[in-house]
Amino acid sequence: MLSDTIAAIATAVGESGIAVIRVSGPEAIAEVDVLFKAKTKLRDADSHTVHYGYIAHPDTGEKLEEVLVSIFRAPRSFTTEDVVEISTHGGIISVKRVMDLLLSGPSIRIAEPGEFTKRAFLNGRIDLSQAEAVIDLIRSKSDHAFSLALKQVEGVLSHQIKELRHKVIETLAHIEVNIDYPEHDVEDMTFSYIKQQCHDVCIGIDRLLTHAEQGRILREGITTAIVGRPNVGKSSLLNSLAHENKAIVTDIPGTTRDVIEEFVTIQNIPLKLLDTAGIRETMDIVEQIGVERSKAAVNEADLILLVLNSAEALHEDEIQLMEQLKDRQVLVLLNKVDLPRQLELDMVTKYFKQESIVELSVVTHHGLDHLEEAIAKLFFGGKLESGDLTYVSNVRHIALLKKAKQSLIDAYEAADTGIPIDILQIDVRLAWEQLGEVIGDAAPDALIDQIFSQFCLGK
Repeated sequence: MLSDTIAAIATAVGESGIAVIRVSGPEAIAEVDVLFKAKTKLRDADSHTVHYGYIAHPDTGEKLEEVLVSIFRAPRSFTTEDVVEISTHGGIISVKRVMDLLLSGPSIRIAEPGEFTKRAFLNGRIDLSQAEAVIDLIRSKSDHAFSLALKQVEGVLSHQIKELRHKVIETLAHIEVNIDYPEHDVEDMTFSYIKQQCHDVCIGIDRLLTHAEQGRILREGITTAIVGRPNVGKSSLLNSLAHENKAIVTDIPGTTRDVIEEFVTIQNIPLKLLDTAGIRETMDIVEQIGVERSKAAVNEADLILLVLNSAEALHEDEIQLMEQLKDRQVLVLLNKVDLPRQLELDMVTKYFKQESIVELSVVTHHGLDHLEEAIAKLFFGGKLESGDLTYVSNVRHIALLKKAKQSLIDAYEAADTGIPIDILQIDVRLAWEQLGEVIGDAAPDALIDQIFSQFCLGK
């Protein structure tokens, strides 16, 4: 439990029906009680109750705002501390008046980004993986991403990590006994036992890592670059997938001069679409900058949608582009199939497989459903796994699980060659610490501070 009391606005700033100010700490109830005018004193109120009244200036008695105040007494709160949530009218002025009054005294300070969730972690209510899932909930861009984050907030991943760590600590305990009492071979502590334990934990880690890439995609989205020559229908495709006119569309080549970003969800898969400037040789300085940015976007993309005009023969620029992209994750979109075909398909299949080619017409919306199916098949084999499957979506978690697995492999190989047990113990202990870092049991302070600094103020 921390000794000071913090406050912050927990809702987005701006005009809205209501706004919520959160106060947490040992003085939360007492400090708000001084400002709150109602029939019931907050210090006498039961936990998990809501009270109607006014926030008034303690010296003049002037009513500043009409509010509802919710009380959550320790330890039955998100932070496990005394928490007060003040619901005001939505609006910048109303929130500012209440916040200024709260912060005017010596007992309450403004909260740091993510400090409420950080206190929940430090006070043992949640572990680090659950805390990280909170921000994933806020940033979710699809139903599946939200469900994935919610499972992790509930502790599904934490439970599995703790089971793996328990198995590793059992192995460490047996090793310690074997080192301290070599004359007693406790529970047949042998190299064979160590190898079996390491093998079992590696299988558990593999089970979590199997769908890690899918989890990462659900969490972060697929960065998708739409590329091609000018006027092949790139911006029209973006508008169709986004279901609104995000990009300017004209018959004039080179209309798009910069990279336009838009998030869309296709079959519950979030895509970060990048509409790029048409790639071609040009003397226009501004368009040249756009082309260079397009090439940079292509290099960073997980998926490339190469749009070709099926009503025209291939240009030399497009052949060069296909040569450059032949080893990347590409879907070739033959647009304008509603017009007579002039493009030679054999030239395209020379670089890409037939199943990577989708025929469509952005104008008539023909083939857009096939494009969505092709994207889902490319990354998820046509459908998302569901049920009780645990997705590991956080890049930090994935990296730590891979490190822990490698440490166990090193221990397994050391046991296989008969290396002394006290040396072998180093790798087993390292695996235990790396798994602990996922849930925060062995995470350094600098990492914890860095993680919570990514949260919004008031969370």
